[in-house]
Amino acid sequence: MRNRKFSRYSSPLAVASVLALALSACSGGSSGGGGGSAGGGDAGSNVDGRGPITYVQGKDNSNVVQPMVDKWNSSHPNEKVTFKEQSDSADQQHDDLVQHFQAKDANYDVVDVDVVWTAEFAAKGWLQPLKDKMTIDTNGMLPATVKTATYGGTLYAAPQSSDGGLLYYRKDLVPTPPKTWDEMMGMCSTAKKNNMGCYAGQFQKYEGLTVNASEAINTWGGKVVDDSGKATVNSPESKAGLNKLVEAFKSGNIAPEAITYKEEDSRTAFQDGKLLFLRNWPYVYNIASKTDGSSKVADKFGVAPLPGKDGPGASSLGGHNAAVSVYSKNKATALDFLKFMTSAEQQKAFALQGSLAPVLSNLYSDSALTSKLPYLPTLLTSIQNAVPRPVSPFYPAVTKAIQDNSYSALKGEKSVDQALSDMQSAISAAK
Repeated sequence: MRNRKFSRYSSPLAVASVLALALSACSGGSSGGGGGSAGGGDAGSNVDGRGPITYVQGKDNSNVVQPMVDKWNSSHPNEKVTFKEQSDSADQQHDDLVQHFQAKDANYDVVDVDVVWTAEFAAKGWLQPLKDKMTIDTNGMLPATVKTATYGGTLYAAPQSSDGGLLYYRKDLVPTPPKTWDEMMGMCSTAKKNNMGCYAGQFQKYEGLTVNASEAINTWGGKVVDDSGKATVNSPESKAGLNKLVEAFKSGNIAPEAITYKEEDSRTAFQDGKLLFLRNWPYVYNIASKTDGSSKVADKFGVAPLPGKDGPGASSLGGHNAAVSVYSKNKATALDFLKFMTSAEQQKAFALQGSLAPVLSNLYSDSALTSKLPYLPTLLTSIQNAVPRPVSPFYPAVTKAIQDNSYSALKGEKSVDQALSDMQSAISAAK
């Protein structure tokens, strides 16, 4: 939410406990059997079709997609892929996919979906179940990534990249990164001495705010929903977490302009030397250290786990999955393209070029990668301890409840108590 090479939602760019329904539906380790397309569609037809296809994904900020497509096309002259690039906004990407699915557009063959959209799209019958002739091998993938691509016990997408939140810090000014939130807040005096902002995440009213607010709630022991799927966000623990963000805004420890930040805004501020600490996704690493020649902090920053209550905080589980539309006429080609995207060679390319988190477990200890991406062990820890956002067919309503009320609290328009009460009511009514 992805914001990632486009939005991370990832990324995005992050978050709440998984709904019990989704947990019972999810299975890991293999492509899963049983069930069909949840909402009908053309899931049972055209699985042998071959020919040109279109791949749809958000803005390719890290320039990893076109090289991948070019490589595929060079060896598949009769099954070429055309890359359709969406905007860098997760919300706009979602709405664009919905519009084309509703129109039964056969030209959106393979689509990149935020991990939190998989259940929604599968439940509506828009995604081709990856079973029988459409099976892919998920052995060796991080179990958490397979769960995000599974709905109703069936795999509906191929995990393409994972994600976990990281803390970027100015190691030239803070040699040892903070381990807790309060310790980080205590270091804000260093930012003031250097005439810079202390901390920022992504606090504009969009998916990134769901990630950031929910990370605070989860880190302090709160839950947006409990294991039965009931909304439980209105709790003392959730209040403690959200209040940390509100207090930081009031004190100025979170830069005031961060209320307008999405992933790219916050990355640019950090690269320009305007922030001491930044919460963002792994994609920032390569851009800030290598590929963006305008970066003022290329050799001056380090990467650490997100600081929490008593130690590492609870990151949001981000990432993206690649799915085949039920309306595609060339599903056999689309399936091969999914396998190509998730191959070890391509996963390495994503990591090296775009600092995207691999979905294959063994790559986190691959010496060729860790020598160039030393943060990978930290990232793996983040992913393994991450908390998913709610997996729900009604996710748009759930995330809106989190965004609207968190934003009002950060702006001082609602008390934290009122924001959480209203958030719980809205999530309970989500449908």
